Amino acid sequence: MSTHALPAGLARTFAQRARAFYALTKPRVVALIVFTAVIGMLLAAPGAVPAQILIGGTLGIALVAGAAAAVNCLVEQNIDAVMLRTRWRPLPRGELSTLQTLVFAGVVGGAGLWVLANFVNSLTMWLTLATFVGYAIVYTVILKPATPQNIVIGGASGAMPPVLGWAAVTGQVHTDAMLLFLIIFAWTPPHFWALALYRTADYAKAGLPMLPVTHGKKYTRLQVLLYTIILFGVSLLPYAIRMSGLLYLAAACSLGAVFLGYAIRVYAAYSDRVARAMFRFSIVYLAALFGALLLDHYLAH
Repeated sequence: MSTHALPAGLARTFAQRARAFYALTKPRVVALIVFTAVIGMLLAAPGAVPAQILIGGTLGIALVAGAAAAVNCLVEQNIDAVMLRTRWRPLPRGELSTLQTLVFAGVVGGAGLWVLANFVNSLTMWLTLATFVGYAIVYTVILKPATPQNIVIGGASGAMPPVLGWAAVTGQVHTDAMLLFLIIFAWTPPHFWALALYRTADYAKAGLPMLPVTHGKKYTRLQVLLYTIILFGVSLLPYAIRMSGLLYLAAACSLGAVFLGYAIRVYAAYSDRVARAMFRFSIVYLAALFGALLLDHYLAH
């Protein structure tokens, strides 16, 4: 073997391993988490967010969220291996070991908590740790394999990022932050159940008690519609309490109407194509709704 081939091979191995660790963190999910957390920071600040808080809060929350995702992948590696949607992940493919994943999650999560404790504040650190435990342990280990209401109950941890962002800036949990929490909490069931509807066979094969597996698709479609109606109402609360203005109201009504339209189609004229389209739009919905909150906030100030 030539002296040039060895370094090239090591470089390829390192790049593959780095990609595998990166995939463990579920970067697209973390991106949405970080986005809503940053929105929470920006809405909480009367002026500009101090650079140390913005950078430290964003980095710390992202690292802990990535660690929680890695623990989720670790716990569910056998489930992921039998599901079409997840069998490409690093653990089912044998690209990483259990020990490597555990060490990675510990180092990354610990680093995130250290950043939050030293560059943000202790409240944000403790709330982020509680969110980690809520997702990685309570939801992944306890709720997900035990009850079809896993998404509803476990949605509390997924709704925490804007609260974390708000606490990073103010050092407290304000009622406005809890309203942002409530929006994501109401959004979570129709978002995930739309996915579960067109992946029912996958979840059944994995033995997970998702709602369409335990109660059937018709019942799940009704729940998707009902929770979407709840979400529409909740999304109007920022305007109702004068947290936002007409720009946000227009955006919430427009986005909510489209979301509700998808929910009605899922309920009344179901197809996997419609459920898939609703799932994809739900991600756009949440990002656009929080973006509208931020834009309204700065225009009003």
